[in-house]
Amino acid sequence: MKENIIAHNYQVSKADRQESNKHNSFLLWFTGLSGSGKSTIANVVEQELHKTGIKTYTLDGDNVRKGLNNDLTFAPEDRTENIRRIAETANLMVDAGLVVLAAFVSPYKKDRDNIKNIVKDVNFVEIFINTSVEECERRDVKGLYKKARAGEIKNMTGISAPYEAPENPDIEIKTENQTVEEAVQEIIKFIIPKLNRQ
Repeated sequence: MKENIIAHNYQVSKADRQESNKHNSFLLWFTGLSGSGKSTIANVVEQELHKTGIKTYTLDGDNVRKGLNNDLTFAPEDRTENIRRIAETANLMVDAGLVVLAAFVSPYKKDRDNIKNIVKDVNFVEIFINTSVEECERRDVKGLYKKARAGEIKNMTGISAPYEAPENPDIEIKTENQTVEEAVQEIIKFIIPKLNRQ
């Protein structure tokens, strides 16, 4: 069946869309433990970009799992498929000329490497929201750690499932030492050159 799938060449290109938007498009991938601050920081980054006229869209773990990936569990193979689908979706959005912000635990290095392969290195900014499991558990915004400790949640990253921290992220935010505002400014400063059209 695959031999019958032939890509159609449309006349409006990614470069055309970027030119129309007056900025480059790429993916900001926020990774870290549940409760680390990924979504909070991504939300403020998007607000700051929006204020300056940058066309954006945020993909978030809970929102995507309610729709696109509502058939997936938290077993390792489903986590991999979850990230693959999100990467493919983000790739389409980057092609559409948007700056995509994606906030996902994405605990496995091989899955994050696969995102880079899908969207291409040049379109990928890895942002490691580095917060200790102790601090995430103290915050426990969604009550997930408490449930995991009680055995109500299986495969909880940081408790009963591993988190493979990025070794060389583009940006590392340590939320126990940095405010949200400081984190946002660091991210904005890093991506300004990427936004500018040559």
